Amino acid sequence: MKILLMGNPNVGKSVIFSRLTGVYVTASNYPGTTVEFTKGTLKFKGEKAELIDVPGTYTLEPTCEAERVATEMVKEGDLIVNVVDATNLERNLYLTFQILALKKPMIIALNIWDDAKHRGINIDLGKLEELLGVPVVPTVAVSGEGIKELFNRLEEAMVPSRPTYTKEERWVQIGRIIDEVQCVTHRHHTLIEKLEDASVQPLFGAFLFLAVLTASFSIIRFIGEGLIGYVFDPFFEGIYAPLIMKLSSVLGSGGIFHDILIGKLINGSIDFGQSFGLLTTGLYVPFAMVLPYIFSFYLILGVLEDVGYLPRLAVLIDNVMHKLGLHGAAIIPMILGLGCNVPGALSTRILESKREKFIAATIMAIGIPCMAQTAMIIGLVGSYGGRHLTIVFGTLFIVWFSLGLILNKIIKGESPEIFLEIPHYRIPNISALVKKLWMRLSGFLLEAIPLVLIGVLFVNILYMVGFIKLISNIAAPVVTYLWGLPESAVSALIVGFLRKDVAVGMLAPLGLTAKQAVIGSTVLAVYFPCIATFVVLIKELGIKDTFKSAVMMITVALLIGSILNLII
Repeated sequence: MKILLMGNPNVGKSVIFSRLTGVYVTASNYPGTTVEFTKGTLKFKGEKAELIDVPGTYTLEPTCEAERVATEMVKEGDLIVNVVDATNLERNLYLTFQILALKKPMIIALNIWDDAKHRGINIDLGKLEELLGVPVVPTVAVSGEGIKELFNRLEEAMVPSRPTYTKEERWVQIGRIIDEVQCVTHRHHTLIEKLEDASVQPLFGAFLFLAVLTASFSIIRFIGEGLIGYVFDPFFEGIYAPLIMKLSSVLGSGGIFHDILIGKLINGSIDFGQSFGLLTTGLYVPFAMVLPYIFSFYLILGVLEDVGYLPRLAVLIDNVMHKLGLHGAAIIPMILGLGCNVPGALSTRILESKREKFIAATIMAIGIPCMAQTAMIIGLVGSYGGRHLTIVFGTLFIVWFSLGLILNKIIKGESPEIFLEIPHYRIPNISALVKKLWMRLSGFLLEAIPLVLIGVLFVNILYMVGFIKLISNIAAPVVTYLWGLPESAVSALIVGFLRKDVAVGMLAPLGLTAKQAVIGSTVLAVYFPCIATFVVLIKELGIKDTFKSAVMMITVALLIGSILNLII
């Protein structure tokens, strides 16, 4: 049996979904599309039923890909739980009337009930049930209030007997229902509501964005460095390294299996960042170098999502993003890309047109370094002083913005308007936050670890057959004359296609000058993304558009490296 959770965007469907399902949930793409939905299971009438969190939609007369998928999925449902925002009852009831017309068993979860009461909105539940002809259960998803009653009343879901209305008739009926069931009393705005309003004002909103960004990345760096310094490095150096050294002595240094599994010993010991063995660098990179920052980033991102800040940021930055051929919601892939380019590329599917997806994915891959790479750049270039870090990240911002302007001019099409529901600020639900964090981390590890291991094995094989040396000789003129880097930096550039953070780390032992560190870090940031992101780009954009994007990456890398070499 399929139970569908349906409603407008940002009405709390995902939190109700989290409350009703267990730990094991999966995210899938709807067949033939890149639109993602989540499904889990619950017990219904003594049997296991499938609960599906349908993409948010305002109507069953689709205007975008997500709404088209929602319209298709509703045909497959056996029972529908319509999640309605109690603070915006009139607008939400339009979708409710369309679902009622499908004549499927249905129950309504009147969510955000507490906020409606705080805002002086009083709703007569009994009258609303009578007029709609289906059960109505008030819920507060973030606190769990009403969720048990909703579950218990699923068996009461009814096939509505209301007649089918035209579009104009629906609004007439909705207006009549609102007059009969809803009463709004006057009340003064709270401090939170004043903050909500100010968040989308240009001056205060920009100040708040900078404050949130600064605080977020300070926390991310604090948590990430703490996990590395106090958990992962002590484990790898104190517990794991002695075990690997024993294995090394058994295998005997210099053998092919030793080089593949453990890599090269540096001064007779394991250097997890440079040994390049499957069991050394292959495991150290995803777990000890990347995972701590990914964990802290997704934790903060989850808080910002659940608080309700990101939709406000999208509205605030909408005018700027339009200059790049996008709308405000495109800031989401950029923010995700700061954590890891893979989810950043995946999230471009929230954009409506092929043109938008191409622009967003390209400027994200070129101008947005992931958190792990950012940390490595700070470690490498920061040692030369803050001025050099400013050059690196300032250059990346200029490239990101300029490339967006250029692509908006040369690619035919228009920038769509933003249609985005802005939820109220709310306190995040801890269990939902933890579940979302776990899903994202497990997804990252399942994707990253195999790719890193394959990449390390690939590089080892290339070293053994002499291919790295051949590429070094071919690329030497560009690297040395155009960019002013030592020839040995070619190896880092090749590795950058596999893991860009590791590639930046490989520049450290080369004894670079401050100028070379700036150029090397910037070039590594703007040229090819890591292989995991590249695979996702092919999946999202197609081979043809990914090839175009790759050509732009190479061109930008050649230009930026050469310009920096001339002007620094």
